[in-house]
Amino acid sequence: MPQQARITPVILSGGSGTRLWPLSTREKPKQFLNLLGPLSMFQLTFQRCADQGLYRDPIIVGCSNHIEIMQEQMQEVGATPGAIILEPCPRNTAPAIALAALAAENPTDLLLVMPSDHIIKNVAAFQKAVQESISVAQSRWLVTFGIEPTEPATGYGYIQQGSKIVGSSKSLAADRFVEKPDQEKAEKMLVNGGYCWNAGIFLFRADSYLTAMEKHAPEMLDACRSAMSGKRMENEICYPDPDAFASSPSDSIDYTIMERAEKIAVTPVNPGWSDVGSWDSLFDISDKDQNSNVIFGKAETIDSHRNLIHSHDLEVAVLGVENLIIVTHENKVVVLPRGQSQNVRKIAQMLDEKD
Repeated sequence: MPQQARITPVILSGGSGTRLWPLSTREKPKQFLNLLGPLSMFQLTFQRCADQGLYRDPIIVGCSNHIEIMQEQMQEVGATPGAIILEPCPRNTAPAIALAALAAENPTDLLLVMPSDHIIKNVAAFQKAVQESISVAQSRWLVTFGIEPTEPATGYGYIQQGSKIVGSSKSLAADRFVEKPDQEKAEKMLVNGGYCWNAGIFLFRADSYLTAMEKHAPEMLDACRSAMSGKRMENEICYPDPDAFASSPSDSIDYTIMERAEKIAVTPVNPGWSDVGSWDSLFDISDKDQNSNVIFGKAETIDSHRNLIHSHDLEVAVLGVENLIIVTHENKVVVLPRGQSQNVRKIAQMLDEKD
C-alpha cells in the first residue's frame, strides 16, 4: 500500500468507568487492566494497528490523569505514538475525535477510530474489514463497523443496514441507528435480519468528519479548534487549551454526527468483538473449565458450576455454588449472582459516597 494511503489509528482512552469494579477504578479504568492475559486492552489495541505497511503511528486521546500509566504500558509493548492528546476535562467522544482530526497531518488522512477498552479476538477478520472499507471512506463516507449479532442483546445500540454502496465489496448505507432495545425488540430485529451491533469503531477522512461537525455541531467544532489553536506541546504530548475545550458541548459521536450526517456507511464484520462492559460479558467471552467455570488467578472449585472467579490477591475456594460472580482486588471483595453485574456500578457509587 502506498505511503500516502496509510491509515492513522485514533485510540480513545479517556474512559473511567466502574462497571468492572473493584478492579476498574477512576485511577486505573478497564482499558489498563490485564483482564484476559498478560496484556491490557489498551496494549492489545496498539497491537491491532502494528502493521506499518497499513498504519501510521497512532494518535492517542486520553485523560491527563492517566498519562503515566499510558506511557508505562506503551513502553512495555514498544508502541510509539504519533501524538498523545490529553483532554483537560471529559467531553465525550465527539469532541475527543475532533481533537484528533484537527491534529491529523493532512485533511485527507484516513482515521481509524477505536476505543481502547474493547476485545477483538479475530484481528485478521477486523483488518480485512478495515481494508475493504478504505475506498468507501476515501469517497467521503463516514464508515462504522457493525458487529454481526449472535444473540438478541439489549446492552448495545443497533444499526439498520440499507442498500449496498456502489463500488464496495461489503459496505452498505446505514439506514438508521437504533437505541439499546428491550428484549422483545432485540429478538424481533434478530429474526428480521439486516441489523448489526454498533461497536463504536469508525473509519473516515479527517476532513469528512470536520465537515460533518461544521454542519451538525458548529459550537463543538469552534471550541475544539480554539482548544487546539491554544495548545501547549511537550515532546509528543499535546495539551489543548483547557478553557476553550471546557466550553465545548459534551456528546457522543453517535448523537452528534452518525445519526444525523448524510453519507453514513456500515461494514458488517464478525471479529469476535466484545466491549467487555461487565463481569457477565467477561464470563461470556472467556474460556471455561469442565464445569463451565471461568477462573482468573487463585481459585479452587468443588461441585460448583458456571461461576466467574477473578482473584489474584486472595485464594478463593467455593463448594456447591452456581452462577456466581466472585471478584477480589486488594482489600475488596464483591459477590453477586451472574446476570446482575450491571449493578456493580451502584455498589461502587454507594461506597464512594460513604468515603
